[in-house]
Amino acid sequence: MDTAAFRSDLELIPETLGALADAVDAGLDGLDRLPMLAASRVLVLGMGSSRYAADVVARRYRAVDAQVMVELASVALLPPAAPDLAVVAVSATGGSVEVLRAIERYRGTGRLVAVTNRADSELARAADVVVPLHAGVEASGVACRTFRATFAVLDQVLAELLGTAPEARFDPAALRAAADTSAHLLEASADWLAPMADLLAGPMGTWALAPAERASSAQQSALMLREVPRRAAFASETGDWSHVDVYLTKTQDYRALVFAGSAWDAQALEWMAMRSSRFASIGRDLPGAELTLRFPGDEDDTVAALSEVLVGELVADHWLRQG
Repeated sequence: MDTAAFRSDLELIPETLGALADAVDAGLDGLDRLPMLAASRVLVLGMGSSRYAADVVARRYRAVDAQVMVELASVALLPPAAPDLAVVAVSATGGSVEVLRAIERYRGTGRLVAVTNRADSELARAADVVVPLHAGVEASGVACRTFRATFAVLDQVLAELLGTAPEARFDPAALRAAADTSAHLLEASADWLAPMADLLAGPMGTWALAPAERASSAQQSALMLREVPRRAAFASETGDWSHVDVYLTKTQDYRALVFAGSAWDAQALEWMAMRSSRFASIGRDLPGAELTLRFPGDEDDTVAALSEVLVGELVADHWLRQG
């Protein structure tokens, strides 16, 4: 890992999203083989940011009654191989040891699909079908562009496997809108980044909240704060926050990054107000926020999921440079 190269990777996000949109328009390699698998169920396996993105995409498919489950590749209790089950293993590097171990029970079934950024990886060699992420080389070794690519590529894979798709897609139009939004956030960061970083730098850590439909934004942001500057950071789904993290607002100097838009925002904010917690609001105007950051497309869940996490990533890089 070369965290010093992280900012360079982030600055390539708009370009990468645009290139991925073009690749999806042209048709991703491997997609044409997926309908032949005749799958009625899909199991998606991944770890870390791959799983965060997969959870968001799969939830949209379940909402239209598609049978898609997402599981940690490290889990021992996985379903058996079956003629109606396609297994999609997601790993940016294609070398995650947990993923490689999990796919052993599905190797040779003819229904193992790899979603990876490395066509020469061990995962790609084991799979029956390989669909590339088209994220380019991440010089830092930190999954930021591959994280975003997972949304769009997995969306394409599930649509082809299942023959159905939700109305809201991580399609080329959404990718291009997110590219523009990401460029806007990068260009405007000179105005908002330093005060945002100061607000979120709590003595006991930083908390991130997001609605279930964009839970990946909180999860990835917390991961970036841990992985890049090695700060304590924690993620919660906004509704669940009132059952698992609210307790800490009573005893700590609580600092939160709130990705707004949950039906349960008001419940969380009520607790924060009572206990003088400090927070920033991303994508909506929330009462009590010390900082509010709005951006083009922030009320579109698809565009927001692809772009708003840049706030946490840039804060992570800012803290790294501060030492």
